[in-house]
Amino acid sequence: MPDIRIRPSTEADYDAVDALLSRVYPKLLKDDYAPSIRVLVLPRISRAKMHLLTCSTYYVATAGDDILGAGGWTRDRHDPLVGHVRHVVTDDRALRRGIGTRLITHCLSAARAKGITRMICWSTFTGEPFYASLGFSRIGVIDVPLDDGITFPAVEMTLRL
Repeated sequence: MPDIRIRPSTEADYDAVDALLSRVYPKLLKDDYAPSIRVLVLPRISRAKMHLLTCSTYYVATAGDDILGAGGWTRDRHDPLVGHVRHVVTDDRALRRGIGTRLITHCLSAARAKGITRMICWSTFTGEPFYASLGFSRIGVIDVPLDDGITFPAVEMTLRL
């Protein structure tokens, strides 16, 4: 695999990240979520979010011109010492090659440098083993509120930095 570079995302990455999310999430979540849940949540979660792409704490993992992963973190609105993992995805054709680990490691390092002492992650059921392998501990199953009263079952996890 070519060298992987982690860099802050920009507005120019929108189309590539959007395509990655919309292609990968349906594939990765199909074994862990019922069709009745996927049909409601996938249109809401598998789209890039411009405010994340331009927030300076959201990153893309690139190999040449290809974006193979994306993800980031944001500071909690109420507790300045807490951060939240945000919208992480790895290209399904490049899974288990360390891309997700590099992204999260980069996020944790950047968050720590900004004074974050605890990171919270709302993981999909699919992603829980990945986050656990990085030291995150399970708090419990939660319903993440989306729009139109739709909720998405997820696993709340935490990591002390």
